[in-house]
Amino acid sequence: MNNASINVGIVGATGAVGQELLRLLHDRNFPMASLRLFASARSAGKVIACAGKTYTVEEAKPGVFADVDVAFFAAGGAATRALAPDAVKAGCLVIDKSSHYRMDPDVPLVIPEINPEGLRRHKGIIANPNCSTAVTLMALWPLHQAFGLKRYFASTYQSVSGTGAEAVRELEDQIQSYVKGDPINKKVYAYQIAFNVIPQVDSFGPNGYTGEETKMMLESRKIMGLPNLRVSTTTVRVPVVRAHSVAVNAEFERPVSVEAARAAIAAFAGAELVDDPAKQGYPTPLDFSRKVKCGVGRIRIDTAFDNGLALWVSGDNLWKGAALNALQNAELMVRDGLLTRKASAPGSRAFATV
Repeated sequence: MNNASINVGIVGATGAVGQELLRLLHDRNFPMASLRLFASARSAGKVIACAGKTYTVEEAKPGVFADVDVAFFAAGGAATRALAPDAVKAGCLVIDKSSHYRMDPDVPLVIPEINPEGLRRHKGIIANPNCSTAVTLMALWPLHQAFGLKRYFASTYQSVSGTGAEAVRELEDQIQSYVKGDPINKKVYAYQIAFNVIPQVDSFGPNGYTGEETKMMLESRKIMGLPNLRVSTTTVRVPVVRAHSVAVNAEFERPVSVEAARAAIAAFAGAELVDDPAKQGYPTPLDFSRKVKCGVGRIRIDTAFDNGLALWVSGDNLWKGAALNALQNAELMVRDGLLTRKASAPGSRAFATV
């Protein structure tokens, strides 16, 4: 077995993000010595096929991580709270998609194109950003490097897959009911989502902002290293199956130009410039589903800000917003020798910290 090969686990393997991780691990040829799939007790025993191989789902519970080098947690905050400490104790690196550890000062919150240095100072857990934050920062980070970001406003157009598979089914069922003239049932969302938009993602806080909106502010500050960054967002659920889009209005410290902004986006590893208004060239969620990069376009001088830009970004919430970002972090760690096979000695670890 190749010495670089890693024993991998996915917690929440039967969910939408877990399924994307399973496919991406194979499609991107991550160096796996073994792969184990974990989920709730009710999913244990289920057989999942991928890339010509079959995997039997195991129950996610304490004690299962002894032979796992890296575990991708894709099952939500409750599973992370219950199981992440046990995994770390077993010497397993945890890369977690939930919000549970994101704002913990001892846990790095990492987008590899922006703050990869965080991968060297973890203590066993690395947090993945919120899907809307990740997509938005693929546009804002290169612009910050060019002009110095001062503040931003954003309105999101978030797909139903961000809520989960049940929400996707609800959208599809509602569309079919509408076409047939049947009564439209709703369960996942408080309002009908088909042919509608819902200006609420997550629950409301005392200041009137939702949890999702607050996450975007706090996570942007932490990832970009801008503790005083001023952010105001409105997050909206739209009847799109996959990929989030965000309309951004940003103010910068230094003078801006459309030409320089386009050049910064085009040169950035995490973004693809799609900005040709004369030919109706701009990103859409359909075009950026299952794409590694996020599309950025509609770049123009903001008419309300000094040194401001208005722009549009679309990116896959299940990829860059979740599974792909987590995997990119692990790939970078393997490349840099920060993640290897555990030694056979008791208490050994698969990860290094600096």
